Parts: sequence; C-alpha cells; structure tokens
Amino acid sequence: MLNALVTLAAEEAEHNPLLPAMYDIVWSAVCFVIILLVAWKVALPNVAKMLDERSAAIEGNIAKADEAQKQAEAALEEYTRQLAEARTEAGQIRESAREDGKKIIAEAKETATVEAARVTAAAQTQIEAERQSTLVALRSEVGTLAIDLAGGVVGETLSDDARATAVVDRFLADLEASEKAAK
Repeated sequence: MLNALVTLAAEEAEHNPLLPAMYDIVWSAVCFVIILLVAWKVALPNVAKMLDERSAAIEGNIAKADEAQKQAEAALEEYTRQLAEARTEAGQIRESAREDGKKIIAEAKETATVEAARVTAAAQTQIEAERQSTLVALRSEVGTLAIDLAGGVVGETLSDDARATAVVDRFLADLEASEKAAK
C-alpha cells in the first residue's frame, strides 16, 4: 500500500499541488457567481432597506430629541417668567399688606384715642357730679351744724326753716368769701 501511495504521489507531482484542478475552479466560480447574484438581488436590497429604516429612525429620534429639548427650553423660559411674575406679585401683595397694616394700626390708635377721650370725659363728668353731690351733702351737714351751733351761741332754737336757711346761707357765703380772700 505504501507503494501505491508513492506511485500516486509521483503521478501527481506533475501537477502543482497549490493549484486545484480546472473543473474545481469552474464549478467554484459558478457557485460564487450564483451566491453573488442572490446576495446582490435579495440580501443587499434587504440590508440597504434595513439600514435606510435605521437611519430614518435615528434621524427621527434626533429630531424628536431636538424638539423635546426646544420644548424643555421653552418650558424653562415660561417657568422662569412665571416665577418672576409670582415674585413681583408677592412683593406687591406684601407691600399692600404692609400698607393695610399701617392703616389698621392708625385706625386702632385713633379709635383708642377717641375711646380714651370719651372715658376721660365720662370720668371728669362723674367726678364733677360726685363733687357737686359732696358739696350739697357738706352744705347740708354744715348747715345743720351751723344751726345747732348758732342756736347754742344765741341761746334760742332756730327751728324756723326760713330763718335757718338764711343763717346757713349767710354763714356759707362768709365762709366762701374768707376762702377766696385766703387764696
């Protein structure tokens, strides 16, 4: 068997072992052309279509992202504007509240002043009424005491009301005159 292999190797030595036989080259070329045509007609359009769809999807997503970014920027600007308006409005409300507070305080002070003046006037009126009442009571008591004392000094009873009243009035007038002279 070894002989047969050596003989076969010698016969093939005439051919270059690196180059295949001609029929192998032809059939390989035919298969290659068929595969190339199928790939070119079927696979290449599908791949191109898929790449175009992917490219369109990517460009659509980029456009959507740009639009979303623009909307976000617009929303941020709107938010910033509304925030500035709210701050301005809050400042106005705060200032209005301060003014209202000042008005309320002024009204309360005025009301308190009026009420204090009313209470003071009422107290003055009451004090004057009590003073007058006290003066009348004192005059009556002083009159009674004066009549009793005068009766004791004179030695007669002054039971006559008209006479007693005249004596008391004269005594009080003299007393008031002496007080005015002392001042």
